Amino acid sequence: MTRHPAAPRMDRCRPVARRAPGLAALLIGLVALAGCTWPWEPAPPPAAPPTATAPAAWAPTLPTATVPPSPVAQAGHFVDADQGIALDYPTTWKRQASQDPRILTWLLVPGQGVGIGIYAGALTAGATLEQAAGQVRDLSTGGLSAVTDRPAHALTLAGGRPAWVVEYDAKESDGSAVRAVLITTTRGGQVAALIAFGAPDDIEAVRPALTQAATHLTLTPPQVAGVPREDALVRVGGESNNPRDYDPATMDGHSPIFSGLVAFNPQLQVAPDLAEAWDLDASGTVYTFHLRANARFHNGRPVTAQDVIYSWERAASPAVDSHTVLTYLGDIVGIGARRAGQAEHISGLRALDDHTLQVTIDAPKPYFLMKLTYTTAAIVDRANVESGPDWYRTPNGTGPYRLIRWEPGKLELLERFDGFYLPPPPIRYLVTQLYAGVGTRLYETGAIDMTSVSRADVARMRDPAEPLHAEFHESASMCTSYISFDVTQPPFDDPQVRQAFALAVDRQRYIDIVLRGAAIPAHGLYPPALPGYNPALAGLAFDPALARQRLAESRYGDATHLPPITLTDSGFGSDVNAGTAALVGMWQTTLGVAIQVENLEPDRYQDEVQAGRHGQ
Repeated sequence: MTRHPAAPRMDRCRPVARRAPGLAALLIGLVALAGCTWPWEPAPPPAAPPTATAPAAWAPTLPTATVPPSPVAQAGHFVDADQGIALDYPTTWKRQASQDPRILTWLLVPGQGVGIGIYAGALTAGATLEQAAGQVRDLSTGGLSAVTDRPAHALTLAGGRPAWVVEYDAKESDGSAVRAVLITTTRGGQVAALIAFGAPDDIEAVRPALTQAATHLTLTPPQVAGVPREDALVRVGGESNNPRDYDPATMDGHSPIFSGLVAFNPQLQVAPDLAEAWDLDASGTVYTFHLRANARFHNGRPVTAQDVIYSWERAASPAVDSHTVLTYLGDIVGIGARRAGQAEHISGLRALDDHTLQVTIDAPKPYFLMKLTYTTAAIVDRANVESGPDWYRTPNGTGPYRLIRWEPGKLELLERFDGFYLPPPPIRYLVTQLYAGVGTRLYETGAIDMTSVSRADVARMRDPAEPLHAEFHESASMCTSYISFDVTQPPFDDPQVRQAFALAVDRQRYIDIVLRGAAIPAHGLYPPALPGYNPALAGLAFDPALARQRLAESRYGDATHLPPITLTDSGFGSDVNAGTAALVGMWQTTLGVAIQVENLEPDRYQDEVQAGRHGQ
């Protein structure tokens, strides 16, 4: 995948939901979830319990920065690997930092009032060298008056690269005369230029040295994080201080690094992944998976059926405390006993040989394979996982990308795994700039290649007159936003109270004001893009009068008899985000209830909620 180094791209740009980055928000009017497990019944164990043998010792060699270090600028030589620009200049010239992001640095000529800026920018699609030079000229005339162009001419740089020289005379704001010499060259989507300003006599005095230096202006493929920019997809993102967020058994923070037996294809059909095929017996309860012979971990070790057994038994172990394992693997016979600490192994798993795995579930279930697409079922390397508590920083996965560099707070760098068992992805590197800034702004400058769009920018991107409108893609997401009630705690142990709170939420007003129209109302859990969506489902409509009636019909009678209510949210300190504030305001206005908001730090939010340390 190639691109211009600084040309904006927005290939996968969507509105963003508060708790689901990159997904459109769908607000459901308050769904109470009593549990998330699927029913299962234990079955007798097989005659020979499976075993998970330990593989060879793990050698923690990943991630290693396989990329070369960026060259360092020194006296007489300037280099910016990220922009792909280098220049040799007289060692007597002095460098000075630039306040303009388009000027990489200034070079000052001692004894002469001349400053030479090294400019970097993006080439407008289809522009010629002369047109690019004209654009640089127009950018350089800000604050000047009486601009008079001098004759332009061609110049040949080192390696035969053509350049175009534009000159003009002008007046500074104080009336003093200034002469500018602009030497511009291009490469692919890059524009580089030397912009020299000074009094006319000073410019003429340094012209020979300026021309000589210009011939040593070179352009190379830009880099990012030490890898070729044209081979990388650059994103902006964050990171977590919670190791559980990077463990596939408990979360999906490093999903491109890991893989499982099956996966969804773009049409949401179950497709082979680590397993190239599978069989189902006549009872509909015994699956036999055939693993690919060419499947490898990132360190080159073959993937075996024993690795699958280890991964799933680990995910189900009480020590790992996975909150999703019973939801996605709970149909397998014996997994409940393993999760409860009553068994060392899962009785429904058996390795018939190194590449054949037998899985027995408690009843025929057509959705079983679909649940195996979730990251809980991903395969991990035992020696890697057991190497220490920081194993997730050197993950040895089986997915299409491997982690080769992780600088906390700065960047994560993934490289395509050339030993991947399926056709390799077209993009060699995935670069995530951590906490680099606002995604839309970074996209506009060309610093990143894809981003979600903040609610504040959705209206602008929807405007056909917006230059980035053609690069803006919008669709219904696979995400539903909802509020969850703890039905074991008063007052939400009463269904009439739950209905009252649901009826008091004006979904459309919430979307129009809080989400600025970047969502559609949800009347059930399934969004339109998900199979099973029912467009005829009406749900509970906004009805303030009926909401108050339901509260009055509850055993609490009215708001004055409700216990103190706490809404637990993900955030910091006392800050209440706009969405939460809007919901609390609707409940207070319609029902007269008082609600306190408590924030849990995002890194620990999910763990705290699952542990029961939360409000109602």
